[in-house]
Amino acid sequence: MLIVLLVGMFLLLGCGNNDTLPTSEVPSIQPTTTQIPSTPTPELPTPTPVALAVTVNGEGITLEEYEAEIERARAGAGTNLATNLEELVLDGLVDQVLLAQGAVEAGFHIDEAGLQARYEALAAEMGGTDVLANWLIENQYTEDNFRRALKRSVLGAWMRDQIAAGVPDTAEQVHARQILLSDSNEASSLLTQLKSGADFESLAEDYDPVAGGDLGWFPRGYLTQPALEEAVFLLQPGEISDVIETQLGFHIVQVIERDSQRILDPEGKFVLQTAEIRLWLDERRNTSDIQIMTPQQ
Repeated sequence: MLIVLLVGMFLLLGCGNNDTLPTSEVPSIQPTTTQIPSTPTPELPTPTPVALAVTVNGEGITLEEYEAEIERARAGAGTNLATNLEELVLDGLVDQVLLAQGAVEAGFHIDEAGLQARYEALAAEMGGTDVLANWLIENQYTEDNFRRALKRSVLGAWMRDQIAAGVPDTAEQVHARQILLSDSNEASSLLTQLKSGADFESLAEDYDPVAGGDLGWFPRGYLTQPALEEAVFLLQPGEISDVIETQLGFHIVQVIERDSQRILDPEGKFVLQTAEIRLWLDERRNTSDIQIMTPQQ
């Protein structure tokens, strides 16, 4: 029985097929390994540098912010555009950064929560977040740019207040009147009359019927013409100056009163505070690293 089974198996394997290769001639099948080309790791795109208009001690103001500020200035100025508008805008932005940096150096900070509170208060004051959002669009602000500007504004306002607070409530002041003329020969002739005894007040009223040439009380730093102010503060009550030439014309001034410690009126104090802030900014500019990169430069 076993023999019959073996013979049957042999027949099933095709013992009688002449094409069957002997075992020794059957090619061995070797496993093959498919070589998959390695894919290089893609390089991440290099971020495009943000274009800057200026850096102040390493802190940058973007070109986008600068150009938007110019457009806002143009819209606000209307037809009264300054010929150096771009320069004025850039100087204003630099001043803002300098003041904000000064505040931080002095220890004043505003965190994100504080900034958000300011943002929400402003939105409420304007009538809601939708109103503020529309205002931002109309004035060419992005959300990020506006928040940066708001932060600088908060820091800068604090610094300005600190500088202004250093201006005292009293200062040396003079009370004076003037006669202002446009012709130097006429001014010389009038000065001769005054030295010969003509009444200054009467002549001043002839040339200025409304105010009689009265300049009121003012401290140093109040007048817009330095040469005029310098001459005035050299005079004692009752004394008359020589003819003083300025961009405004030809002045003859008489000092009426002087006070070494007179209380400043609000306008006089504001002028001195503004001058003190300007002095602070000028000093900071001289010691700061300011790199201007605008196309106009």
